[in-house]
Amino acid sequence: MRCPYCGSLETQVKDSRPTDDASAIRRRRVCPDCGGRFTTFERVQLRELTVLKKSGRRAPFEREKLMRSLEIALRKRPVEPERVERMVNGIVRQLESQGESEIASDRIGELVMEGLRALDSVAYVRFASVYRNFREARDFNALIDELGAEQIEPSKDEEGASEPPPSKTRTPTRA
Repeated sequence: MRCPYCGSLETQVKDSRPTDDASAIRRRRVCPDCGGRFTTFERVQLRELTVLKKSGRRAPFEREKLMRSLEIALRKRPVEPERVERMVNGIVRQLESQGESEIASDRIGELVMEGLRALDSVAYVRFASVYRNFREARDFNALIDELGAEQIEPSKDEEGASEPPPSKTRTPTRA
């Protein structure tokens, strides 16, 4: 592994351990030339994935790029990093197990939207506003109304309950 500080190819592994969800191996490394210390992660990769962009251009799939976009959507949200990591691992597994090496960027975006909808509604709206290219406030309103309608519909367990369904009023929240 090349040292990120001096470029030496002679780095040494000092410690290895699995990540919390056992989907990767975390390795602490040290460079004997400059003394720099850094961490690497080793993950199983079933196949090389290529993203087919809307413009027709092809680019290699980058897990880190997916993580960065989620970090932006989840900025200042009370979501544990482990949950985000599990979501990303699930998306990557779904993409790799589809049997195709070329994945449309739309498919990746839809998987992210599904995951964020379950993870955090504010992050879902943030991501959707960029992914769907919102131009006006009514685009946000339509998405929020759609999200609110999903949360208001009674589940199968509650259909026979004697309590009335919750009201459609929303309380303002801070982002």
